[in-house]
Amino acid sequence: MLRFHIAAAVIVLSAVPALANGHGGEAAPAPKPEATTAPAKVVLTKQGPKLVDLKGMTLYYYERDTNGKSSNCNGKCAESWVPLTATTDAKAVGDFTVISRNDGSKMWAYRYRPLYTSPADRAPGDANGNATTLQWRIARPEE
Repeated sequence: MLRFHIAAAVIVLSAVPALANGHGGEAAPAPKPEATTAPAKVVLTKQGPKLVDLKGMTLYYYERDTNGKSSNCNGKCAESWVPLTATTDAKAVGDFTVISRNDGSKMWAYRYRPLYTSPADRAPGDANGNATTLQWRIARPEE
């Protein structure tokens, strides 16, 4: 009989924390998204590695973006070449930095070159925005 009482006490005591979490106890908070997650990744293509955003869309840089602190693609240009936006609290991650745009918004840069997507790319993997005459290039990790 004593063994039965001891076993019952052990079961009850070990079940109390589990019951509290499921019935009225505070649930553990969901993890916050990591603020230091890189905004892009490298994919391998037949033409070599390239940077893509987290949706798989090809990223580009503008050769006139040379100072590493701002973008030279504003106004109408930013309608044709969409900046890779960053949140106001985004922080640099590895080779990715955050720069301010003329309108006060933030965008991502890779090795201090602002990054953009092209509306000419309709699906992940497309690279229709590479325009050598307009000084736009596919962003590559070795550049």
